[in-house]
Amino acid sequence: MGDDIFRVLSPTAILGYGFPEESFQKGIEKKPHLIAVDAGSTDPGPYYLGAGISFTSKAAVKRDLGLIVKAAVETSIPCIIGSAGGCGARPHVNWTEGIIREIASESGLSFRMAIIYADIARTTVQKAMDQGRIDPLYPALPVTTHEIEKCVRIVAQMGAEPVSKALDMGCQIILCGRCYDPVPFAAPAIKMGFQPGLAYHMGKILECAAIAASPGSGRDCVMGTLFGNHFELEALNEKRRFTRVSTAAHTMYEKSDPYFLPGPGGTLDLSETTFAELDGGRVRVSGSQFHPSDKYTVKLEGVKSVGFRTISICGIRDPVLIRCFGTVLDEIKTEIMSEYDCMGNILFHVYGKNGVMGTLEPEKDAVSHELGVVIEVVADAQEQADSLCARIRSMLLHHSYPGRISTAGNLALLYSPSDISCGEVFEFNIYHLMSVEDPVSEFPVEIREVTP
Repeated sequence: MGDDIFRVLSPTAILGYGFPEESFQKGIEKKPHLIAVDAGSTDPGPYYLGAGISFTSKAAVKRDLGLIVKAAVETSIPCIIGSAGGCGARPHVNWTEGIIREIASESGLSFRMAIIYADIARTTVQKAMDQGRIDPLYPALPVTTHEIEKCVRIVAQMGAEPVSKALDMGCQIILCGRCYDPVPFAAPAIKMGFQPGLAYHMGKILECAAIAASPGSGRDCVMGTLFGNHFELEALNEKRRFTRVSTAAHTMYEKSDPYFLPGPGGTLDLSETTFAELDGGRVRVSGSQFHPSDKYTVKLEGVKSVGFRTISICGIRDPVLIRCFGTVLDEIKTEIMSEYDCMGNILFHVYGKNGVMGTLEPEKDAVSHELGVVIEVVADAQEQADSLCARIRSMLLHHSYPGRISTAGNLALLYSPSDISCGEVFEFNIYHLMSVEDPVSEFPVEIREVTP
């Protein structure tokens, strides 16, 4: 690309997490060629995809988008939003579109907006399975017709190609469904002819905004500048700076392999990447490469409903009970499952022992002076889960054990009412790669002319 450069402003790690207006304005003053922001993740779990709602609040998203959209339109800077609404399915995209339209109406803005949906029909997945185009990602099992039919909602992570198509259509704002996290930051640069490896690597860091700076924060702005054979990162808050260590460490973020990161259409190769510190708290990154794959694959994310959940949160501090607590829980679970004929799934999360790591906890003999306990029940109906959780909570409250002295009750219950109905429960049942002939065909682009 010779002396050409491409500047990308990343305001925040997740749309709705917030950012300082001062940092954002400093970024705008540097005249970026693109404002890009990631709005989603699978980190909050499967519920939000299944329920079709956002894990960030409307007020928070509208605050962030109000600043971003107004600046983009007034300065004619393209703005790309990835994985809208948190999970990037149609309800999430439509919800975000509604917020953007409110902002446009209230601020008197007019612009062309592209909507790129990422929903995949069950019939499409079934056809791909029948044709041998579906492969599981660890730890998923091979997909089956039964699991496909049980899916409430399925999305796929789009690559750069649908975004490039929207750019060709002259869109000011591009609102994407579920997409590969670096895509909103990298797609325009790749379209312009910059090296895909550098563009994707820069996008991977920018999608988390200032988390890769020191001190890190997901609520602050960063500028990435792409050159012909390297890119540079700059924090937009004087309290932060990029270092070799902070940048290299974040490059390892969400990776199962330190050198190779697969994505739609190929693999990001970091085996020759180098990091160099510059003045002003900047870092230069070079050597990242992208290798196209023989077949183009997109990652599918699908969820199914598995029932309804009720929980109760409590604590214990009796050292005698703590020493035999595992046995007590086993006795209660055996008794209740026999009494209720296994009408629900019963889980005990014991914090202070193995509440975080579960069976993977290496400190198996650790003894705490107190334990926090979450009783969880998942059943076919909310009433069943409520009933079973109440029964277990009362049994644990009064259960006898060797050496027991006080009979006033074993538990300190955190809330009144003690049992909390949590509603429908979803779990991921599709976490697979699907190969496609055309990287655009599964991601339709729709144009909206937005006016006040």
